Amino acid sequence: MTRVMLFLFVLLATLTLPASPAAAHAAPIGATPAPGSVIGSSPSEVTVTFSEPVTPVEGRVQVIAPNGERISGKVTLEGTTLRIPVRQAEKPLGTYLISFRVISADSHPVGGAISFSVGAPSERPEAPSETVRTHPTVEVAVPVFKSIGYAGVTLIAGPALFLAFLWPRGRSRAGALKAVRAGLALTAIASLGALTTYAQQGSGTPLWTLSAAELTETVTSEFGLLLMGRLVILGALTVLLPPLLRRAPRTVREPARVLAGAGGPDVTETPPAPREKKTPISGYAVLALSAAGLATWPLTGHAVAAPMAGVTVTAGVVHMAAMAVWIGGLVTLTVFLLRGTHQRVLGVILPVWSRWAAIAVLWLVFAGAIQAVVQMGKLSALWETGYGKLLVAKLVITAGVLVAAAFARRMVLNRAAVAGLRRTVGIEVAAGVVILAISSVLVQVDPGRIAATKEKEITGQGFSETLTSDLYAVQFNIFPVELGEYNTVHGFLYTPDGGPLRAEEWKVTARLTDPPLEAVDQPIAPLPEGNQALGSMSFPLPGTYEVTFTIRTTEIDRASVTTKVTVGR
Repeated sequence: MTRVMLFLFVLLATLTLPASPAAAHAAPIGATPAPGSVIGSSPSEVTVTFSEPVTPVEGRVQVIAPNGERISGKVTLEGTTLRIPVRQAEKPLGTYLISFRVISADSHPVGGAISFSVGAPSERPEAPSETVRTHPTVEVAVPVFKSIGYAGVTLIAGPALFLAFLWPRGRSRAGALKAVRAGLALTAIASLGALTTYAQQGSGTPLWTLSAAELTETVTSEFGLLLMGRLVILGALTVLLPPLLRRAPRTVREPARVLAGAGGPDVTETPPAPREKKTPISGYAVLALSAAGLATWPLTGHAVAAPMAGVTVTAGVVHMAAMAVWIGGLVTLTVFLLRGTHQRVLGVILPVWSRWAAIAVLWLVFAGAIQAVVQMGKLSALWETGYGKLLVAKLVITAGVLVAAAFARRMVLNRAAVAGLRRTVGIEVAAGVVILAISSVLVQVDPGRIAATKEKEITGQGFSETLTSDLYAVQFNIFPVELGEYNTVHGFLYTPDGGPLRAEEWKVTARLTDPPLEAVDQPIAPLPEGNQALGSMSFPLPGTYEVTFTIRTTEIDRASVTTKVTVGR
């Protein structure tokens, strides 16, 4: 038994080790000032808006001035928006950097940087090195702990189900009870592992660097409170489950002449019908605690951050419970019952288990389909995203397992040899381990709906430049520099020595140079500030455009400046 369990655990851990690093599941979708924009004066506050709720990592959200000075204050959170107060920089003109690292609603780290400029663009400040990425030790540990947790739940559910309802008289319960205890211990280890790696996902530090302050902050967070609740539930189950499973009520009547089990003498008399026993209060408590414990998985994963969170969390609980019953039951059969149990006893147990397994698979597929529809967002995400490809792989393997399960069910109904049935069930178990491994990777990558959101993620692209003449210097930004008429141009006018200059008239034209076309006037209008103007730019065809600003500063003083902008290449 020990060797088989060790093999399954090593297989599960090995399959999850190559998992890619945890991907960010929230995306920045807006900011003020706008990414890549050029504004006339330093803001007193900047904001970053995300696609779902996030939690800022302490000390990792900051605004950096053009000279590298950190000018941000205490970060506040309003819904999905970070609000960051900033003070006036010593040298306010130039490019600023908003550097952030946050934790998304499904507990994954999100890092990035957004830039904007005041007055005129300058060299972009460097982002702090500590916000670059999650440490490799944490990248490996996170999916491994998730796999251990899945294995633990499976070892609790399968043996407990058989001990409670299908365990044959005459067979020792000791091995199955040890498996349940091992499952409780593995689930607790996985929960503690998730608690002790949460802070490092945000800070980028190695697995072994966890301070008391970081642990306290984790435990008091929503994520930490859910995991602490899971640990309390596991402690209660450790106390309540074993007494219930040592003498579980019988619900399956064994056939005559096989009451002694494997190797025992045949008995001719028919066994009495099992007496009805009321389920003890502790039994209902175990069911309630188990449901609450299972709910902590979707509440700390993708489901809680998805649209229709109530539906996806419920589907997540059903999906995990069905998976644990199905694969855990197969493990119990393979390790404890298919060897050493009389074939006629198996002839009673296996048809009952086969029906239960079919119901579990039905709920597994139904709940999984609900989750897939919500998380994918669109059908094309199945082949366009890593999440979709992993989901397809999981579906293919699951289909193969269902074929093996159908074959095993036919063998049960035809009362085939136990040796052949053992091989078929062993194939199901091995494939089930692979499915668990893929599941542990799936929760680490972006769902299809997030990949679609990231197509709209802010990028900070645009075109900024300062053009000078004898009369003035004009600083401008065109955003986002794409084909079509939805491009914004924002101009700022200064004297040659850098002071604000009021314009009497603004004019902007754009002319495609290859093939050469006539210049086209672009709409632009002055803003109340006097030295600023705002307009739109149209780029109907890909190519290089000659953009000309003609600005009149007095009744008679006028000058033109020109630059080139490449679009769609």
